Formats: sequence, C-alpha cells, structure tokens
Amino acid sequence: LNQDILDWIETWNDDPRPYVWTKAADQILESIARYCKRINDSPH
Repeated sequence: LNQDILDWIETWNDDPRPYVWTKAADQILESIARYCKRINDSPH
C-alpha cells in the first residue's frame, strides 16, 4: 500500500485523479479479526 501511494503521488501532476484503493470484504474482515485478537490478548 505504501509503495502504491508513493507511485500515485509521483504521477499526480501528469494525470490528476483521485486515489482509489480497494480491498475485498473478506480481507477487511480478516484484518479486523486479527486486530481484535491482538488487542484482546494484550496485557492490561
């Protein structure tokens, strides 16, 4: 993602357009599940 954003910044002046980044719903839900597990397992 970081490299994709940097590439978009480099070409912005040549071809101005909004940045679009998509993820499948399954990828988003898996990411949320990993985050929730990580914060639930952390010592307080």
